[in-house]
Formats: sequence, structure tokens, C-alpha cells
Amino acid sequence: MLEILTPIAKSWPAQWCLEANNLAIQVHGGYGYTRDYNVEQFYRDNRLNPIHEGTHGIQALDLLGRKVVMDQGAAFLLIGQTLRQTIARAAGVPALAGYAQQLDQALRRVEQVTRSLWSVGDPQKTLANAYVYLEAFGHLVLAWIWLEQALTAQQRRMAASEDFYLGKLQACRYFFDFELPRIGPQLDLLASLNTVTLDMRDEWF
Repeated sequence: MLEILTPIAKSWPAQWCLEANNLAIQVHGGYGYTRDYNVEQFYRDNRLNPIHEGTHGIQALDLLGRKVVMDQGAAFLLIGQTLRQTIARAAGVPALAGYAQQLDQALRRVEQVTRSLWSVGDPQKTLANAYVYLEAFGHLVLAWIWLEQALTAQQRRMAASEDFYLGKLQACRYFFDFELPRIGPQLDLLASLNTVTLDMRDEWF
């Protein structure tokens, strides 16, 4: 599990944490990128993360090219089983059953596309759009994490800190409504075995 999650844990947050900082600056308007607000420093600090963790593409090649197929796909199978355990628990909670179904559909699609990518018999075509695969897989993993948090929040929302848990549930709702659906077009692109990146030639630059 650690092996397959490593490229996601290194690269996905490095990409999307920076985007969160970017939006945080924007909500301040013209003063956002000044030292009057902490988000200016946060952005500069977090801009280092994609640099420190290597290129997004290298982590993507590691995920799709090595981790999902190592040991006859043992890690890929394990993460699927782990997600399905969460899905089964959430399916039994009426308020979360819809999210469980959505995550199950996303997981099945990622599994299907992964098999399709490796069935072509041409590693170059399989890996041509690996960075798109990492983005989609990363969103799948984060949806799983949000659903795990939602399960805990649903159980504890009647506690004294109810607002905290209601906030977690709302954040989960946001991710499933706004972010997880992004992977549909990404998986469509991957399934099409698009070769536009492979077809490019140096002399065309």
C-alpha cells in the first residue's frame, strides 16, 4: 500500500496545495500577494514542494509504470480492497450512501482504464499520458480519505464540537460534488489511448 501511495502522496498535494494557496491569494483581491497577508508567504513556501518532490511526470511514470503492476498488481489490488471496505461501511449510512456509490463507480472506472492501458502491448502508449493518470488516481484517493473522515464525523457530530464535524461533512460534500467528477473526462482521455504527446516532434517546436 505504501509503495503505490508514495507517488501520489509526494506529487498530488504538491500540485494541489499550491492551487489552494493560489485561490487563497485571489480572494484577497489586489492585496493578496502582499506581505499584509500570510497567504503570500504560504504560496512562496509551497511553491517549493513541486520542485523538492521532482517533476509531476516522473511521479506519474512511477505510479503507472511501476507501482500498479509490481508483484502482478498486488498493491493495486490491495488499495482497491481497502477502498471497498470504506465503501461498504459508508453504504450502510444513509447520509453517506450516495458518496459510497460515487466512489465505487470511480474506483471501478480507474480499474477498468488501468487494465485497458496495460492491454495495448506498447509501454510508450500506456505511459504517454501518465500525468493524467496520476491526477485521476490522486483524486480517487482523496475522495476515499474524505469519505473516511465523513464516516467519523457522522458518528461524532452530536459531540460538543458539532460545528467541526459538520464542517468535515460539508468539505466531503464539496469534494464529491466539485472535485471527484473531474476524473471522468481524464479517464475518457486515458481510455482513448490518445497519442498527441507521442506524435509531437522536436523540430516542430
